[in-house]
Amino acid sequence: MGVAPWGLVTDNQKLVNSQGSFPARYNTQNTSKDSCCLDKNYQAFLLVDDGSVGRRGGEMAFRASLEEYISTQRTGIRGSGSIDIPVLCMLIAGEATMLKRMDLSLKCGIPWLVLNGSGPAADLVCELLDVLTPVPESPTTTSPENEGNKSPSTELCEKVRERVKRYFPGKADMEKLVNCALSILQNKDLITVFHGEQESPDDFDTVLLKALVGASKRVSSEASEYTDELKLAVAWNRVDIAKSELFSGDILWEANDLKDAMTDALINDKPQFVRLFNENGLNIYEYLTYEQLEYLYCSLSDNTDAYLLLQRRLFERQSMMTHHKGAEVPPDSCSSPDQDQTGSKTSAKDLCLYDVSHLLFDLMGDVCQPFYYKPLKLDQNTSTWRAMKDVNKLLQKKRPYGSDSCEFPWASLFIWAVLQNRSEMAIYFWEMAGESVLSALGACKILRELSKMESETETQLSMKELAQKFENLAHDVFSECYQSNESRAFTLLIRQSPVWGEATCLQMATAADARYFFSHDGVQTLLSQIWWGAMERSTKISKLIFAFFVPPLIYTKLISFREHEEEIKSEGPDDGDTGKLDIGNTTMLSLTNIDQMQEEGEENVSLTGKGAPSSSPKRHYVLMRWRDFWFSPVTSFLGNVLMYFLFLGLFAYILLLDFKPPPNGPRALELVLYFWVFTLVCEEIRQSYFSASTNLYQRLKLYLQDMWNKCDIIAISLFALGVGCRNFEWSYDFGRAVMAVDYMVFTLRLIHIFAINKQLGPKIIIVEKMIKDIFFFLFFLAVWLMAYGVANQALLYSYDPRPLWIFRRVFYRPYLHIYGQIPINEMDADKLDEGRECTDNVTLIDAGAEPCTSTYANWLVIILLVIYLLVTNILLVNLLIAMFSHTFSKVQENSDTYWKFQRYNIILEYHSRPCLAPPFIIISHIHLLIKRHIRKIPSTKIKHFVLEVGGREANRLNTWEAIQKENILTAQNKREREKDSERLKRTSIKVDNVLKQMAEIRDHDRRLRTLETKLEYCADALSWMMEGLSQSNLIKTTSSMPTLRSDSANN
Repeated sequence: MGVAPWGLVTDNQKLVNSQGSFPARYNTQNTSKDSCCLDKNYQAFLLVDDGSVGRRGGEMAFRASLEEYISTQRTGIRGSGSIDIPVLCMLIAGEATMLKRMDLSLKCGIPWLVLNGSGPAADLVCELLDVLTPVPESPTTTSPENEGNKSPSTELCEKVRERVKRYFPGKADMEKLVNCALSILQNKDLITVFHGEQESPDDFDTVLLKALVGASKRVSSEASEYTDELKLAVAWNRVDIAKSELFSGDILWEANDLKDAMTDALINDKPQFVRLFNENGLNIYEYLTYEQLEYLYCSLSDNTDAYLLLQRRLFERQSMMTHHKGAEVPPDSCSSPDQDQTGSKTSAKDLCLYDVSHLLFDLMGDVCQPFYYKPLKLDQNTSTWRAMKDVNKLLQKKRPYGSDSCEFPWASLFIWAVLQNRSEMAIYFWEMAGESVLSALGACKILRELSKMESETETQLSMKELAQKFENLAHDVFSECYQSNESRAFTLLIRQSPVWGEATCLQMATAADARYFFSHDGVQTLLSQIWWGAMERSTKISKLIFAFFVPPLIYTKLISFREHEEEIKSEGPDDGDTGKLDIGNTTMLSLTNIDQMQEEGEENVSLTGKGAPSSSPKRHYVLMRWRDFWFSPVTSFLGNVLMYFLFLGLFAYILLLDFKPPPNGPRALELVLYFWVFTLVCEEIRQSYFSASTNLYQRLKLYLQDMWNKCDIIAISLFALGVGCRNFEWSYDFGRAVMAVDYMVFTLRLIHIFAINKQLGPKIIIVEKMIKDIFFFLFFLAVWLMAYGVANQALLYSYDPRPLWIFRRVFYRPYLHIYGQIPINEMDADKLDEGRECTDNVTLIDAGAEPCTSTYANWLVIILLVIYLLVTNILLVNLLIAMFSHTFSKVQENSDTYWKFQRYNIILEYHSRPCLAPPFIIISHIHLLIKRHIRKIPSTKIKHFVLEVGGREANRLNTWEAIQKENILTAQNKREREKDSERLKRTSIKVDNVLKQMAEIRDHDRRLRTLETKLEYCADALSWMMEGLSQSNLIKTTSSMPTLRSDSANN
């Protein structure tokens, strides 16, 4: 940005526009001596109009004031940083007018860096600083504030005038230049000289930094030198200087000294400094209090979606606060925690932890319990309205939780960085936080939700890329865990996390749509174990069917059960916690039948009585084997499939053979069908109502997210409509038609059932993708259909008022043309039916007569038919085939991944279902109703695949996971170092170091030669003096003059 005087700009009127257009159009070729053109290399200009025309230097006062104003502003977003914006002026060469410019700036406290040897003004200032020093009038020390009021001595003025004349001879305003030079000399503490020949170019940044530090020390004598230098290094993002100059081991840093710099590094996205501070004594548990966390959220950039969402949540709480009057005002939550908050008062509508918690709930949904409710003293089951009311009441006074340390500081900073899409900082916090797999999946969920709200394409793409990166990290870490210990890896997937609101990895991966993570063999192995329950996964389906119809076969060797499961169950449910870690071999107890372990206490209460032991081992074996078979999800699925086929057979039989009109119907079998559908309705109600969501709205929303649930609603609604209509004679036919359509919907439901199959599942996904392609094809087809159909109807029939016939000829008949059904006898004039009765009389046509075909432009009809068939049959049909081929080739590569993700939802559905299939499922519903509402036994199946691991076991599991993460990071760093680009980079650094050392060697050699020359001069001078003294009579010697001994003589 350039600053120039308005009166000196050539053709400045071209820059004036009443509409204020920007950028301004400016092009000047001819200039006068009293004006100058604007330099095109600048991006913008500030033009200062001081009333003068053709005079240079009119902008100096404004420039100094602007620099002073900028230097008083704070760094960070909306001035949220802890240090002022560093301002440094640089003098390179320069004319005489630069002395006045420099003097005005120095009086405002702006530091300067002068390059020695670059030109007259810079060289003059360097010589004044090197040779001349103001001599104080008294021996007492003068403060910097009073230093400018001293009167320089006459000797000093003469020396300055002499040097000014030497550098700027012939200047008329010599006295003004001398006064400026004297004023500059009195502010020498703000000036730093860079000697290009004596100092390395690599030290230039260090010189700049030290120049700013010196200026800050002069302004504030109480500030620590190293603290100010650290803050400026953070502001300039020079972590290399900080490492080499400040954290080399010579300075003993305290944790409190790094807090402000840490805040600046966080707000201004300096992850390298965050890492540096953490490695050099910063205690994150002492640093990150809840008040500091609120301050960080207040510093969010106002162009991020997270900031807009926070403001929306703040507005909701603000609207509630308007109903409460006379409330006391708390301190400003958005002021720095280290600042004095007395007198800084705002309303209770300021940002607080509850707003952050509400934001995270909007992004995460009910997969997690609300965040930060513990410091706010809120209950997890509190409604939103009640929580807002309690929070507003809590904020009437100073926030009691402000000084408390954050419970999970690294995880809180990780979420804060993810919300701002800060890739490098988020990854570093992920490395420091625990529960690596779940944290990565949580970040994936947040970023994908934010990407849906983002309007900027570039930002949206970066969010999706970062989300995929975190999903890959979760996959890699879990892969390392699975290779290390399968059983512990399974526990990792289903254990509840206190950091992420009691969520599990499987729940978070489902919410984040982490398909790549679900495709891992370890995840699929766990799902297969849950799917088969206590039975061996190698059990054939035919054996299951035999056992399903002949239950006593489960006590034979027809079906194999896992032996270790039998051993654990023989110990009884009270032998220990099922989620306990085995200390000896560091493995988990068997998690292969998670559904049984969760339901063990609940179901055993209903089978054997609460707390009562089994009467005998034989009875215990019979009950457990019965339960192992019927309570496994695969048995429930098999029963539902078999009964669903029976349901479809019954439905088809009734619809084709036993669908009698009233009053003869409905008959007994049809009533059985009604009861069957009623049990299906009961099951759908159970799925929607008995879910893990906290309120009814969330339950219905979660239920309707599944496409097949919508299909069930349509099927049941059509069935109810058909049953209602078939019981009346006047609507019987309509009801029969509705039931026929409903049968198609129920039959299509089989697609979802067979999606569990490994061969059919991926193909079903491909079919779903191709259906989307058909809609695009139908759009293009509809355009050509309407274009050709309307033109064809208008050319063949001049007048036909029948709407149904118009619809048939405009849409239906052109559609049949695609399949070869072309009525030539109605379109070609040479082949028209001569015996067909028709008329051209409008009156008769209005009365219902058949209009005659027009033969006026019959040739045009044939041409349009040829074009239409060419486009539809050749172009569009082949386009559809090409789209299908592209979709198949694209989806085929990832279809297995998609299928594995959908497989989890199917397993989850049948894991939560009762063991009996419709219509017998009504027995299970009655059993659940009694157990839930009469006996008040809570449901554990609502929390699917959840394991509580706490205490020492949880610590060991987290430590083991952290070790696996470190192994992954070590391997990644090793691969990065082995890349050619990294090798070249290291080689380049080494070459630079060698060149730097060679430059130092050459400099030392030059200095040694200079010293040798001076020594030779001194030796010659001493010889001359000695010779002169020896020839004079002043000194009488008693011995001869000494001679220099050579090395050969010494030897």
